[in-house]
Amino acid sequence: MLLLSLAQAPPLLLPATTPRAPSRRREPASASLRRLASRARGVSVAPRPVRAVVAGREAEGMAAAGAEQEGRPLRVGLVCGGPSAERGISLNSARSVLDHIQGEDLLVSCYYIDCGMNAYGISPAQLYSNTPSDFDFKLESLAQEFRSLSEFTEHLAANVDIVFPVIHGKFGEDGSIQELLEKTNVPFVGTPSNECRRAFDKHSASIELNAQGFLTVPNFLVEKDKLAKSELEQWFQSINLNKENGKVVVKPTRAGSSIGVVVAYGANDAAEKAEGIISEGIDDKVIVEVFLEGGCEFTAIVIDVGTANTSEPVVLLPTEVELQSSGNNDIQEDTIFNYRRKYLPTRQVTYHTPPRFPPEVIGCIRQGVSLLFRHLGLRDFARIDGWFLPTPVSTLSSGENGGRFGNTEYGTVLFTDINLISGMEQTSFLFQQASKVGFSHSRILRTIVQHACSRFPSLVPCNNSWTALSRKMQSAKQAEVIQNGTHKQKAFVIFGGDTSERQVSLMSGTNVWLNLQGFEDLDVTPCLLTPANGYSSSHNQDGESSRDVWTLPYSLVLRHTTEEVHAACLEAIEPERVEITSRLRDQVMKELEQALSKQDWFAGFDIADEQPTKYSLQQWIDHVKEAKAVVFVAVHGGIGEDGTIQLMLESAGVPYTGPGPIASRTCMDKVATSLAVDHLAGYGIHTIPKGVRETDELLSSSLVDIWNDLKSKLQTETVCVKPARDGCSTGVARLCCPEDLEVYVTALRRKLQRLPANCLSRAHGVIEMPVPPPESLIFEPFIETDEIIISNKSRDDSARHLVWKGEKEWLEVTVGVVGKCGEMHSLNPSITVKESGDILSLEEKFQGGTGINLTPPPATIMSEDALRKCKSCIEMMANTLGLEGFSRIDAFVNVRNGEVLLIEVNTVPGMTPSTVLIHQALTEDPPIYPHKFFRTLLDLAFARAN
Repeated sequence: MLLLSLAQAPPLLLPATTPRAPSRRREPASASLRRLASRARGVSVAPRPVRAVVAGREAEGMAAAGAEQEGRPLRVGLVCGGPSAERGISLNSARSVLDHIQGEDLLVSCYYIDCGMNAYGISPAQLYSNTPSDFDFKLESLAQEFRSLSEFTEHLAANVDIVFPVIHGKFGEDGSIQELLEKTNVPFVGTPSNECRRAFDKHSASIELNAQGFLTVPNFLVEKDKLAKSELEQWFQSINLNKENGKVVVKPTRAGSSIGVVVAYGANDAAEKAEGIISEGIDDKVIVEVFLEGGCEFTAIVIDVGTANTSEPVVLLPTEVELQSSGNNDIQEDTIFNYRRKYLPTRQVTYHTPPRFPPEVIGCIRQGVSLLFRHLGLRDFARIDGWFLPTPVSTLSSGENGGRFGNTEYGTVLFTDINLISGMEQTSFLFQQASKVGFSHSRILRTIVQHACSRFPSLVPCNNSWTALSRKMQSAKQAEVIQNGTHKQKAFVIFGGDTSERQVSLMSGTNVWLNLQGFEDLDVTPCLLTPANGYSSSHNQDGESSRDVWTLPYSLVLRHTTEEVHAACLEAIEPERVEITSRLRDQVMKELEQALSKQDWFAGFDIADEQPTKYSLQQWIDHVKEAKAVVFVAVHGGIGEDGTIQLMLESAGVPYTGPGPIASRTCMDKVATSLAVDHLAGYGIHTIPKGVRETDELLSSSLVDIWNDLKSKLQTETVCVKPARDGCSTGVARLCCPEDLEVYVTALRRKLQRLPANCLSRAHGVIEMPVPPPESLIFEPFIETDEIIISNKSRDDSARHLVWKGEKEWLEVTVGVVGKCGEMHSLNPSITVKESGDILSLEEKFQGGTGINLTPPPATIMSEDALRKCKSCIEMMANTLGLEGFSRIDAFVNVRNGEVLLIEVNTVPGMTPSTVLIHQALTEDPPIYPHKFFRTLLDLAFARAN
């Protein structure tokens, strides 16, 4: 076993005392990609500079009085990570904040707290990692470590104006980081330490709510080494809940993101699950609550719009969280809003903003959240969760509850969880609700930062200076537009579709749209591709005439699933619902405007209340052509990758991103892809033998006979099964015996949406299944690869490291290719590391906070020569297949000689915020940041059209 070390990179310089602004180096494309885009249509502008994390010593003295009068940038320290299981979500939130607040008037420095409570200055590039595990082991060589948290806060006091903590859970929301900052007199966004401590602990908060006269959910506290089952049984009886099977929710008192939340039945089960949470180290205090059967969960964002230290909370439009079961009666599952439902886009959850509650109930929720914000002493912003119970609950019905806050004529409102640092991923509740009342991502985040600055007297001059600079820059931009008389180039981003990959497509399209919005010369419209009859009806998946395209207003894009976006489109044009939503929106906007108009820094609302527009697919293409626009194709699978959309756009003379119709059609068929490159074996490019079976054959034949036939023809003991035309890990599984094949085929027969974890003979996670079932399946020999382990401690406990056995010599990689047809350039490959099971799961590919990618491959795993050979093979494959624009190639690579074994080619690869394409672009020299990367792809589309 080899202990791998990383090549040492020069550390960042982080002076602990010298105030200075971060450097403002622009990140142009790499030389190769710059050449690729050089002939593109002349519509590009200089990208918004992405600010360096921490700058060198050269930029000093920016805080001079004269500079303040002219205006100077605000220096924000973005702190993420932390010791809790939510650190992956923290990374996603920090990335989103960075994307939307950075600019020439606001300089962001990035910092990271690891699980061992060590603080580092990191580069913005590291925020785009899928998970902290992607770079934790590199921190010693790629980041600057502070010797202590005290040194860290001293550095912040000297080098930033205000800190924006984006640490969820322990250390971030429990008052710990706030106390550190308070001791060093460092201004920060959010609630002070004492108030955080009181609100973060669910049990303490429940006691506080009860004392303030609010209805609360009956609960029982379980502490480490103090569980008395007899007392728990007495609690069950005291609230008229059956101690044998009464339904309760068991959750940590001091954790967020629904981590550790489980359902229990009866006192014994509740005790076991509480002890399980404690033994796993999630928390040493657990709360047992009554399960609110028949209730509707909601969440509400509250923004403080007061002046100085005067709190004036305004609650945005709340969101109703509708949970749905899988529909499979044989799989027992409880409809709770758990971690997977919260962060992975599937149809198990739907959001409704505003809720489908009576207006009086929504008013009660907003009033209650505002009162709680004041009572608990919260600051700047927060998110408060609760339940609306339309029918009485026996455990709540008592005479003493009659006069408490939360009783309405329509039912009961209860508040359960207070989130001091709400999640800030791109489609989080913060941005969903803010966009409904006129705020873009950037405007709501900057409003929060501006308000936080106004609370600190020492920051008033700095805040005024920042405001002056922002206004000056905005005026200059407007003057430039008027002087040049130029119109914006229109671009449409299309996503969605009707395949099993449509949810990832929504994530990709949303990310591309948000990144392209930052270019002043572009007018970017997001568009949803849907079945013509909607997702609830059967539809023809083959004819393009059976599709509709909706052009979407800002707020409708920020939804959880394509079905939800489509339903919101229908709702947005339904007169009665429009009237209700408009009235609620106007009410909230009036409250916000009345308060914020008193603030010199308020820049107004920047999201209009627009309606979606529906076109047939052909009408939409005609509309795009008339607008002389370019199309960014982000539709995964189906007509997005089989050449259909590409052919329609090409026929209309509309420029679009990605390969043309022929290459798309070839790569969509995994068998055809292998045949197209089969002749390249002499160049080190190999293909995997494949057996194709029709689904109907599997459903009607002897599975034992099919299994034996596959083993014989493929010369393998275990096989990898995958849909012939689906991607994104949908339906991909390792089968080791006929019984595994039977489980898989049964799932196809019953049209299950997913296979539960560990239902096959080898351990695995949840497997999302294609619905409806695919017409054919591909069976391949399962390729054994070397296991890579990322350890948090080395042998001498001094550093993180990789452990690699290096026995089989083959590893799985994914590689982005970018360029013109015949001139494709390979980005640096990423080695995919599976955290559990044999197949990279949907979560590991696309759910933020999970999955590990090593980009580029460490030199101790793959030599420079092998890496060059690998990239050469990838480029040869790309050019042989006729790829252009951009694509992603998945393969196995021999780490000794760089030869590759093709898995598949994705002509519309994932473009989510944590996709490996972004990791790879950031390893180019110099790094290419996401907004520039997507703009390069758009410019390549123009280059091809011209």
